[in-house]
Amino acid sequence: MFRAYGELLREYGFDLPALIPQVYLHYDPSTRSRRREPGPLPRQRMDFLLLMRGRWRLVIECDGKQHYAEDDGRASPRRYAEMVAADRELHLAGYEVVRFGGAEFQSQEQSLPMLRRYFTRLFIAHGYPLESAA
Repeated sequence: MFRAYGELLREYGFDLPALIPQVYLHYDPSTRSRRREPGPLPRQRMDFLLLMRGRWRLVIECDGKQHYAEDDGRASPRRYAEMVAADRELHLAGYEVVRFGGAEFQSQEQSLPMLRRYFTRLFIAHGYPLESAA
């Protein structure tokens, strides 16, 4: 994730949004002021937070099988339902959640071009000028 983002940062400069790793969303002052319930969010630690213009916040998750399977490796509809319910709560708290599957990161040859394409399209869609992007 950082390598793909870093390549874009080197190419386009520091006008890109900030990518922050291992974020505890409960401590975000914007989230704290909007929440009605005290205490931490149900799933407060996210893999990455991308701070975009206009206070738009994108949570990026890289999901291993612990997100959808029990310890024995069997699929768990309960665990998956808990995860997507927490995503809905994050959405109501002002965050958008994007998930990548762990299988997408089996090799850098596969993941770097995919992430670079994703970030490029995301930044262009949100009005960040990437002059040499196609």
